Amino acid sequence: MKKRIRGWASALLCASLLSSGCHASAKQPGSIEGYDPGEEYLSLWVHVIEDTEEGKAYRESVNAFNDQYDGQYFADIEFIPRNDSGGGYSDKINASVMSGDLPDVITVDGPNVAAYAANGIIQPLAELTPEEREAYLPSILDQGTYDGKLYALGAMESSVGLYCNKDILAQAGVEIPDGDHPWSWSEFLEVLAKVKPVTDELGGYPIDMSFPAGEVTIYFYAPFFWSNQGDFVSPDGLEVEGYLDSEENIETLEFFKTLVDKGYMSRVAVPDLFESGRAAFKFDGAWEINNIYQNYPDINLGVAPYVVSDNWDGGRYTPTGSWAYAASSNSKNIEGATKLVEYMSGTESGKRLNEYTNSLPSTYEAFESTAIFSEDENYARLYEQLSKYGHPRSITPAYPQVSASVQQVLENVVISGHDAKEELGQAINRINKKLRRYERS
Repeated sequence: MKKRIRGWASALLCASLLSSGCHASAKQPGSIEGYDPGEEYLSLWVHVIEDTEEGKAYRESVNAFNDQYDGQYFADIEFIPRNDSGGGYSDKINASVMSGDLPDVITVDGPNVAAYAANGIIQPLAELTPEEREAYLPSILDQGTYDGKLYALGAMESSVGLYCNKDILAQAGVEIPDGDHPWSWSEFLEVLAKVKPVTDELGGYPIDMSFPAGEVTIYFYAPFFWSNQGDFVSPDGLEVEGYLDSEENIETLEFFKTLVDKGYMSRVAVPDLFESGRAAFKFDGAWEINNIYQNYPDINLGVAPYVVSDNWDGGRYTPTGSWAYAASSNSKNIEGATKLVEYMSGTESGKRLNEYTNSLPSTYEAFESTAIFSEDENYARLYEQLSKYGHPRSITPAYPQVSASVQQVLENVVISGHDAKEELGQAINRINKKLRRYERS
């Protein structure tokens, strides 16, 4: 369905500049080491410092791309790091939208793909063959698709684990289920009731869990809503009324309140609760595995499948999403830009990122050819969860407002005891202020 942008001056100015041919000055063969006559120049911006582990991986992948496509394409990478508040890189993108100086390819945080696409900052990739598409996890293709067109491919994938202290579970007589048979909410409440006497003796809680400000809350806890057949936005990403305030979502909020009311989680965050051995469970990103291995070796770590609603239909519901590559609307060479996007998100690049940063790859082959995902039970469980049940975050141009509203609703309803319908209604009003910039035609 075609969308029209209203009221976003920078996007309109960008379109004007692009149509008039205003863009960064073209590099000439010989002006950069390795850029030879006959090669098509491709510029690339990434969001990190070059001397970080992630930056080193990106540099090596660009060098490998240039070796593979020697004589046809030359990729030139520029490192523009984000600052502590997330600016820097984003500020550079926004300024370049207005000036028409965007490079051929940029990195985009996965949940923001829809906003970049709807506002004309990125363009659809050249068509991929079925074989090329099938190389990627379904969550990567879903994340990168907006309005039926593929705009981005993930440089990496991510997941959140339900981490377990297996010693505490053994003391409570609890066994971890397999990935295809997760605990339902009812079953999980029974498990927590068994675990609580053990964690009470340790001065802790059954779950190390809170609703922190920022992206973490929706990233960690959206699966509870999805597995209960709820959602935050309509399929086209343009409506929240009737979705965010659904009965299913209200039921999910009631489940979270039960966790607090029964003392299964603290009302305030407790630092290092799980890592200190005083909690049986913790929701955290894939990085937690290496954190435990390196810094808390006394924790007997396990990964349980993400808990599901009693109404779960077996569909995809677990957390995903990370940085992706996309072709900017400024690129005049979409075929070359797509080749660069494919390579930077492909198997060898994914394996390289995993080696440097322990991040999860975005392709099946990278997972299956990296030993740790078959040799280590915990990493193997995360890969199984991703490949079978990974679900992208809400695909909507109003994603930042959706994310902030979900965090605020959870905190106000679950922790502070505010009325769920009233809080959801206020959230809808906030998000609609953003969505009014978009309309169907």
